Amino acid sequence: MMFRIVKTQSMARLTVLFAAMLGISGCAAKPPSRVETKIATWTKHHITIGGKKDKNPITASADNIDEGKQAFTSYCMVCHGLDGQNTGVPFAATISPPIPSLASESVQSYTDGQLKWIIKNGIYPSGMPPSNGDFSDREMWEMVLYIRHLPKAGSLGDPAVYSGSKDK
Repeated sequence: MMFRIVKTQSMARLTVLFAAMLGISGCAAKPPSRVETKIATWTKHHITIGGKKDKNPITASADNIDEGKQAFTSYCMVCHGLDGQNTGVPFAATISPPIPSLASESVQSYTDGQLKWIIKNGIYPSGMPPSNGDFSDREMWEMVLYIRHLPKAGSLGDPAVYSGSKDK
C-alpha cells in the first residue's frame, strides 16, 4: 500500500514538473509574426493612440522646427538619437519592442495630433514614457514639427551620453 502512495506521489510530481517545463518552453521570447505586427499597428493607429483629429496650431518654419529640435534633444534623444532615427543608441534594436525610427512609415503615418498625444501620454507597455508636465503644449507641437522634418540619418552624430563626448 505504501509503495502505491509513493508511486502516485512521484507520478504527480513528474506530471507537474513536465507541465512546468512545457509552460516555460512556450514562454520563449521571439519577434512577433507579420500578422501580430499588423494587428498591433492597426490597433495603435485606430484605437489606442488618441488625438487623431487634433491639428498642429504651430506653422512649420525654420525657427519652429529648430525649437522642436531643441526640446527633442533635451529629452527624446536618449532613446531616439539626435536625428530621431536611433543613430548612436546602443540598445534601440535590442529591446522589445525595438525603438522605431521616427522617420519610419509606421511613425510618419500618425497624424500630427497622434504624435503629440504619444509625446504627452507615452505608449504603454512599450518603453515610450509620457512627458506630460515636462513640456508645454507649444513645445510638444514643435517637437511634432521636428519629427516631420528629421535630418538625414546619422547627420547629427551620436548623442554625447553614449559617446562620452561633452561637446554635443
